[in-house]
Amino acid sequence: MAESRTVPAWREAEREYTDEVVGDTTIPELFESSADRNANRTAQLYKGGVCDRSLAPDVVPAAPDGDYASITYDEMRSIVRHLAAGFRELGVDHDTRVGIFSSTRMEWAQCDFAALAAGAIVTTVYTESSPRQVQYLLSDPGADGVVVENAELLDRVLEVEDRLDLSFIIVMDEYDTDREDIYTLAQLHELGARVYDDATYQSWLEERSPEDLASLIYTSGTTGQPKGVKLTHRNFRSNVNQVYKRLAPRPDKDPDLPTLTPETTSMAFLPLAHVFERLSGHFVMFGVGASVGYVEDPDTMADDIKLIRPDTGASVPRVYERIFDRMRQQASESSVKQRIFEWSVDVAREWATTDNPGATLKLKHAIGDRLVYSQLKENLGGNIDFMVSGGGSLSKELCETFLGMDFQIVEGYGLTETAPVVTVNPPEDVRPGTLGVPVVDEEVKLDAHVVDQDDFETRREVGELLVRGPNVAKGYWNREKETAQSFDEDGWFRTGDIVEQTEDDFLLYHDRLKEVIVLSTGKNVAPQPIEDEFATSDRIAQAMVVGDDQKFIAALFVPNFEQLRRWADREGIDLPETEAEMCNDERVHEWVQEEVDAVNEDLEKIEKIKAFQLVPREWTAENDLLTPSMKKKRRNIEQAFEERLDDIYEERAAADD
Repeated sequence: MAESRTVPAWREAEREYTDEVVGDTTIPELFESSADRNANRTAQLYKGGVCDRSLAPDVVPAAPDGDYASITYDEMRSIVRHLAAGFRELGVDHDTRVGIFSSTRMEWAQCDFAALAAGAIVTTVYTESSPRQVQYLLSDPGADGVVVENAELLDRVLEVEDRLDLSFIIVMDEYDTDREDIYTLAQLHELGARVYDDATYQSWLEERSPEDLASLIYTSGTTGQPKGVKLTHRNFRSNVNQVYKRLAPRPDKDPDLPTLTPETTSMAFLPLAHVFERLSGHFVMFGVGASVGYVEDPDTMADDIKLIRPDTGASVPRVYERIFDRMRQQASESSVKQRIFEWSVDVAREWATTDNPGATLKLKHAIGDRLVYSQLKENLGGNIDFMVSGGGSLSKELCETFLGMDFQIVEGYGLTETAPVVTVNPPEDVRPGTLGVPVVDEEVKLDAHVVDQDDFETRREVGELLVRGPNVAKGYWNREKETAQSFDEDGWFRTGDIVEQTEDDFLLYHDRLKEVIVLSTGKNVAPQPIEDEFATSDRIAQAMVVGDDQKFIAALFVPNFEQLRRWADREGIDLPETEAEMCNDERVHEWVQEEVDAVNEDLEKIEKIKAFQLVPREWTAENDLLTPSMKKKRRNIEQAFEERLDDIYEERAAADD
């Protein structure tokens, strides 16, 4: 680990800070303590007209169609306790594995806390999972029961039920069945309410230890079969402490800096099946006593944000890219709006990178705020203090742009195996393009032997990041070989990520070690920084750099078809009818080439994209080209467009001949 020249005062204050949120308990005890302190505060906001909730209207009030209702911490705790008692009645005990197969909604959170309180180990299943994947994610951990969202997801479980060993299935929504082993969540709640006893419930909590296994969360599976990461209550609880200390209302903080308090309202929409949302938008928020509003339908997200009016939330880079792209598309409705938008973006970037703006820049920024930036903030509910970005690399340029628009994105870094947060940018010193500094009690070091230092344009050491701390898992479920390869006996976890570290401990991300491209010349190229250059492109929607065992770097691009059509209309160009035909059109290729040429100007010689192919299909989790957390499944993309990749190098080889 690089030596720090001077430790900032805020880091010492962060380390020493403690209050009623900080503790060394299990996750159910964290929730119970918060519910004691915040009994009458709003805990959850949920929307009507989206789900056919079995808990409504008898257990929770029915929310008006298209609007939100809420329950308090005291009401949420009552639900959690009764569900926990219901789980016990169904045979859940110490270390029973219970799956949750649902999109992010308030019942997910209630079932999670309830199952953990009953003593279960919660294992999660992504809603995009096929029946085959559902089978694996429930059979590998040996799940005894599963909570599913609705009839659609239930059908996927029933399709592979004969290959599972389930004792019960719970359906969150209304569902009619004659089967005795299938219950609605309301029926589970009723079952628990009939037998609930406070002293017995408290005894369940006392029986659990922070060292007990809390959850099995399966890795994204970008390069193979997902592995179940064994995360204990201590792993999660310590990470709650670590994140909270960085964002707590410490007395040393400037009052203008964003903090997490019981007055905070958070927006939840990322998959709770993923460790990022589970920790940052769930355990942390309920531990603090914040209100959590659920975007339960991605199609209505823009409207829901305005109703929830959040102060904060967590997202992945792809969502921020889409927010920016939506702003640009709205501005492209007229040439005047487009010029104003582009001018405002330039001003925002200058503002974000200028330490002492003069009177002229201040005036420009004020005009940009009135014309563009204020609308962005209003579209996000009007109350956003900051958003967190994780789960992938965020473009430095995009981060600076939003920062200059007074929309602060705090980038962090973590993995499933670290529960997940390792680093996060401190509000005291946000540095776009970095992952921030390690959280409290997190040790990091670099293994420089796994990379060739000559491949990186930096004077600092670059290497694979190794981490150690109370939040780091002990290994993988039933995977002794993989555990031995990734976790050493001293507690160090090999992240597989190539980073560099500044003298003041900020980390800069380069790429996954396994995804570094090795050219036939022997040179190594990290694809992620090149792909990030296209994050704010108005011509390219998605980019993937390729070149393993080849002489040069190439790329696959998904064009921004909406912008393409608008360009064609302005230029009087008659495009082909289908998007597949557009990708083969020479004029479209030239239009994209201009963007590639602009990016190439800032790249090193071996990084320059010398050829590309356009593909018409967007990469999504649904078509298995992205993970549920929106990371590229590079192997799947390469297989899906194998012919296009072959064309790239065959055409170039023919041209060279």
